[in-house]
Amino acid sequence: MERLYILAPAVVATGYFVLMFAVYCVMVWAGRAPQVGTIKTNEVLGAFWTRYIVWLLSPLERALIRSHVSPNIITGLSLAACAGAGIAMALGHLATACWLYIAGGLLDLLDGRIARAQGRQTPAGALFDSVADRWAEIALFTGYAWYLRDTGWLLAVMAALGGSLMVSYTRARGEGLGVELKVGAMQRAERILLVALGTGVAAWMGAAENTREWVAPSAGIALAICGLLSSWTALGRWLEGYRALLAKQPAPERRREPEPVRVDRAAEAAMRITGEHTA
Repeated sequence: MERLYILAPAVVATGYFVLMFAVYCVMVWAGRAPQVGTIKTNEVLGAFWTRYIVWLLSPLERALIRSHVSPNIITGLSLAACAGAGIAMALGHLATACWLYIAGGLLDLLDGRIARAQGRQTPAGALFDSVADRWAEIALFTGYAWYLRDTGWLLAVMAALGGSLMVSYTRARGEGLGVELKVGAMQRAERILLVALGTGVAAWMGAAENTREWVAPSAGIALAICGLLSSWTALGRWLEGYRALLAKQPAPERRREPEPVRVDRAAEAAMRITGEHTA
């Protein structure tokens, strides 16, 4: 029964995803690719998949825009969903944590688009969104840390948390210094996807007595990969930002040494002779 609870939403979501992807591919092939406005792409998902996901969520996006709901409320709901996922994880309700985390990630994808559509983009909103995302990650990984506190996989949780925060911090610090750092394979969307997948597999393993021993490894492996790739992304951004700032830095002026005084030997001899005659 527990596995049915885990599997049923996944089957429905997967079926809808595949069906709509087929429709999307036909539209693109026919030259009628849906217009989704400005999108943020990355190295892993790319423009094709990003447009598809945004198009898939477009009915919900339009409904939220028509309702005139504040983008900050959507950001707050995303944070609340991720915090709920962390609590559910700490209590051992892995399936609930998985679905809440996915819901929080989808809301996080929509808040910026709704802000642009409603003309509500402000520095205050950008700060609220960015900080809320960091608290959301801290909440989830804290729940994971409590759940895996008695296992060696706790180190994987710490690596995932540290790497995730450093990816965001490095980008923010670079932007503050005038350098845009968006490279890397493990950005927020990829982290949500990977951790949610690992959590879902762990929930599936924990639903039967004979596979419960694989719960911690299933979650831990996903977290370890997340930590490794996030750290790699953060280090890559660090190096790229350092090189970019170094290139902008003006070359230091070389200190000019004073030219040696040249002595006119003939004049010196003449002065010596003149001095002797005077004496």
